[in-house]
Amino acid sequence: MEFRMLGTSGIKISSIIMGTWQAGKEMWVGIDDTESTKAIKAAYDAGTTTFDTAEVYGDGHSEKILGNALQNVRDNVVIATKVFSNHLSRQQVIDACHRSLKNLNTDYIDLYQIHWPPGSFGAKHVPLEETMGTLNDLKAQDKIRAIGVSNFSKSQMETAAKYGKIDSLQPPYSLFWRQVETDALPYCLENNIMVLAYSSMAQGLLTGKFGPDHQFAKGDHRFRNKLFQPDNYARVQKALEKLRPIANANNITLGQLALLWIISRPGICAVAGARSAEQAAQNAAAANVRLSEQDLAAVDEIGKTVTDPLDDDPVMWKW
Repeated sequence: MEFRMLGTSGIKISSIIMGTWQAGKEMWVGIDDTESTKAIKAAYDAGTTTFDTAEVYGDGHSEKILGNALQNVRDNVVIATKVFSNHLSRQQVIDACHRSLKNLNTDYIDLYQIHWPPGSFGAKHVPLEETMGTLNDLKAQDKIRAIGVSNFSKSQMETAAKYGKIDSLQPPYSLFWRQVETDALPYCLENNIMVLAYSSMAQGLLTGKFGPDHQFAKGDHRFRNKLFQPDNYARVQKALEKLRPIANANNITLGQLALLWIISRPGICAVAGARSAEQAAQNAAAANVRLSEQDLAAVDEIGKTVTDPLDDDPVMWKW
């Protein structure tokens, strides 16, 4: 496993980060708490030291599963969680932080992130000055160690940075979804802000497990993902067929190939979810592989056959 510095925080994070949205169960199908716990522990055993969650993932359920799974190794891991867009006023942030601390069974949160910009999903618009000021206070009290944002544009990050130090941005970013490259990514690289790429395997698409006729079970939110819409999905299937020979030649899975493409890029770590211990260990193992420059370039060009026709909307779902 490779380790990288989280902005200027002094915190070292693993290049493969385990995401735990699915552990919250809500908006997912077929998730089992015992299997989620095994997956988290398997990720740690395989070298992953950084774990990402959020208060909104199952209304704290994901945080509780994560906190319980890591309670015996808390000092050896980095835990990141997020406050949602409807909890951004001063007292709401404080209350949300305390809830997350309790859910995670910890005295401190390594990375506390604003999950979505103010006003998202119909929430009341709270000035970033107020939210960031509160986060600065929580940091001064050692309840959080670093501040991050998620789903922010460059201009939103510039505004937030006026009121406090931002050490990370968490955007959707994968071989099949690259809008951040033209907006926030250059800003992050210039300002030593680590990018934590979520949906780094395009919510499972880049594992190759979804065939041309795949239908999601009722309750699975992924049917709203724009990449699963007919025109885009057809391009995805063609791209996967071109990626398979490269993965096979390197004795890795398609999912590992997708993660390698992410972590080969400067200033970026990959957030990858897993339903099982096997998946979690497989994700972590991607960090131990090196691809040639030729293979990385070929993967990059294949990915563009999916991303070039997409519009400029950075939100990956049709909510």
